[in-house]
Amino acid sequence: MASTSWQRTIRRSRSNCAVDEARIRVATAGGLHLTSTQEEAWGARQLSAETAVLEVERVSLRFGGVRALTEVSFAVQRGEIFSIIGPNGAGKTSMVNCISGRYRPTEGRILFEGRDVTPLRPNRRAALGIGRTFQNLALFGHMTVLDNIMVGRHHLLRAGFVRGMAYWFGGAQREELAHRREVEEIIDFLEIQHVRKAIAGTLSYGLRKRVELARAVALKPSLILLDEPMAGMNLEEKEDMARFIIDLNQEWGMTVLMIEHDMGVVMDISHRVMVLDFGRKIAEGLPEQVMAHPQVRSAYLGEADAAVSPAEIDG
Repeated sequence: MASTSWQRTIRRSRSNCAVDEARIRVATAGGLHLTSTQEEAWGARQLSAETAVLEVERVSLRFGGVRALTEVSFAVQRGEIFSIIGPNGAGKTSMVNCISGRYRPTEGRILFEGRDVTPLRPNRRAALGIGRTFQNLALFGHMTVLDNIMVGRHHLLRAGFVRGMAYWFGGAQREELAHRREVEEIIDFLEIQHVRKAIAGTLSYGLRKRVELARAVALKPSLILLDEPMAGMNLEEKEDMARFIIDLNQEWGMTVLMIEHDMGVVMDISHRVMVLDFGRKIAEGLPEQVMAHPQVRSAYLGEADAAVSPAEIDG
C-alpha cells in the first residue's frame, strides 16, 4: 500500500532526529525492546518532570453517583503528540474538559507549565496557553470564517473601551490590523483562503473542522487539545488534517493532546498513547506497545473476542 502524506512527513522528521540514549536506557531497563523507528521517534526527548507541559495527578470526576473518571494520572511532555484513546464512554472528553476548565475535577489536580490550574476558569487557562477544539463543532454559524478565527484572538487584544471608541486615533486600528495579519497566516497555513469571507454555517463539515482548528490556533497556545479532529471526515480530509497536526507540532512548536478513534492515524502520528476504559487508565506508552496490551485488546474487542487466536479465526 502506498504511503500516506502524513506517514511520509513522519519519516522525514524521524530521519533528522538524534537518538535519545537516556530514553532508550530507561526503556530497555524495563524490559522493553525499541525498534530503530521508535528510537528515532523518541529522539531528543527528555523524561524528566521538568519537560512536562501538562501533569494530571489522580484526577477523579463524578456526576452524582456516576464516576466519569477515577484517579487518572499522566504527563504530557513538551513538544509531543499525545493521544487518548478508548471505547465510547471511556471518559476521554471528560478528561479534556477537566484540562480545559469546562469541568472541575472532584478530586486530584492539574498542572500546566508547573502551575496548578485546577481552580482556574476556562478563559484564564486559555490566557495561559491552553487551546482546544470541540467534538461537536462550536463555530458561530452566522459569522464569516475570518470573524470566527478572530474570536480566538480576543484574549490577546489590549485596546479597552476608551481606545476602542477612538478607533482611528487610539491605536485600536493598528492592533486589529496586526491581529488580522496573524489570522491571515493561519488561514494560509490551513489552506482555507478560498472560504475566508464565506459564512461558516454554509461550509462543508470538513472545512468547518479546519475553521475550528484555526480558531484554536489563533489563541497562540503552547498546548492544544483536539477532541476527535478527524471525526466524520473522508480519507483525503483525514490526510490533510493529520498533516496540519504534524506541522503544528513540528513547525509551530505546539504540544498536542488528541482524542481520536481512527487507530491508523493514532498509530502513525502519536509519540505516546494513553488508553481509558470506564474512566480508568489501563495503559500508557508507545503506540505499538499499547495496542499489543492485553487489557487494551480486551477493551476494544471484548473478553471473548480477545481470547480467540488468529489460528482459530483462520480455521
